[in-house]
Amino acid sequence: MMTLDDLRRLDPKNIGSWPALPKLGVLLIALIAIIVASYVLDWKNQLQAIDTAEKKELTLRDTFLDKKKQAIDLDAYRKQLDDVEKAFGTLLKQLPGKSEMEALLTDINQAGLGRGLQFELFKPASQEKFTEFYAERPINIRVTGGYHDMGAFASDIAKLSRIVLLQDISLAPNKDGGLTMDAVAKTYRYLDEEEIAQQKKATKEKNKPSKK
Repeated sequence: MMTLDDLRRLDPKNIGSWPALPKLGVLLIALIAIIVASYVLDWKNQLQAIDTAEKKELTLRDTFLDKKKQAIDLDAYRKQLDDVEKAFGTLLKQLPGKSEMEALLTDINQAGLGRGLQFELFKPASQEKFTEFYAERPINIRVTGGYHDMGAFASDIAKLSRIVLLQDISLAPNKDGGLTMDAVAKTYRYLDEEEIAQQKKATKEKNKPSKK
């Protein structure tokens, strides 16, 4: 076994003549120095680049999975939109057009007369309330008759092929021993293409930011 004195006698200029153990020690130290130098001068940057690339890969993978999910859901969204459009179209078909509005008013009047009610007031509003796709017209009505006849009249209104809503209903006894009903019958009609274009234009103008 080599002692400290033996190590001191070794000639650093003639390493080839050293015993095997010191040679291995020097080689090990040289190897460690090379590894440390390589890490500091080159490997560190490469490892950082690899780490950055791995993080980017994870981000791209998450983006890909998100896009894939959106693509899978797209057909479901399209079907939902198609179902909504069909349902909306069905509702529009329950609304009369401009030319059919007078016939609807006649139907409401006939529904009351058919139940033996007497109209004291049947006054459609002179102005319609417009939305983007339909117009609303309230009709102020006052009818007199029996309680059951009025109930049957309300049921007949609900069964009309066109949408009519009875609102603000009030009942009061009258001097003839019957009842008087005041109500607002709201009727609706769909807008023609020209009216829809006008409403869209009005909405656009309303939402346009004002100039200061």
